[in-house]
Amino acid sequence: MDARPDPAAVLQADGLTVRRGGRAVLDALDLAVPAGRVHALLGGNGAGKTTTLHAFLGFLVPDGGAARVGGVAAHRDADAARRQIAYLPEQVALYGHLSGHENLRYFAGLAGLRPGEAEARAWLESAGLAPEAHDRRAAGYSKGMRQKVGIAIALAKGARALVLDEPTSGLDPAAADELSAGLRAAAARGLAVLMATHDIPHALQCADRIGILHRGRLAADLAADGLAPGELLARYLDCTRAGGPAPVDPSRRAEPAPRQAAEPGA
Repeated sequence: MDARPDPAAVLQADGLTVRRGGRAVLDALDLAVPAGRVHALLGGNGAGKTTTLHAFLGFLVPDGGAARVGGVAAHRDADAARRQIAYLPEQVALYGHLSGHENLRYFAGLAGLRPGEAEARAWLESAGLAPEAHDRRAAGYSKGMRQKVGIAIALAKGARALVLDEPTSGLDPAAADELSAGLRAAAARGLAVLMATHDIPHALQCADRIGILHRGRLAADLAADGLAPGELLARYLDCTRAGGPAPVDPSRRAEPAPRQAAEPGA
């Protein structure tokens, strides 16, 4: 039987277990992301990061436990869960023949929304897309610009949560810095943000908490504030070596206040 939802969590994994070929890809994972928090998941290939995101999106039926979005178990009512969540994959797909402005209005329309021109442009600016890029065809956009449109779409549709898979892969340092600002701004608007990443500096730059996944279990769950890059790297290596430390007891985690958000482009 599924555990009861945590009313404070927008995203909650409780005892989430996924098996493939007799192997536990996720092994009784417990995780909670409240509104206004950016939570990064670090881990090697096969640790279970992307599987965790897919569970929240209702792309799979777990073998145990549940992934909840706003209290809704995604595998029981995927449509209700997806109405509350926005997903940015590693490569954000936009219609290349449409501008960023036109893409936002099109995708908002699919969600039953009809933002006016000024409102759509305001969402794009709030996500950090420069006004001069609003009317350029998306075919000429960089990865970072596509991500900004994706964040703007999430804001426009009123999503309660934003999940991202390897968002900084292929970004230069300036674009990664702008992405961090955009995620902090989304959290400041009340979104729960969960990202799967290999990027330790970026995780430290924008996350409130950093979880380290190893063999489908949460081996560490750390407050990012005051954590030095070298210290996080040492913890990561310790957690991901053979065996690793015991999994985190969720009842013993500290709950620091979210960081002060930075404005996009700041």
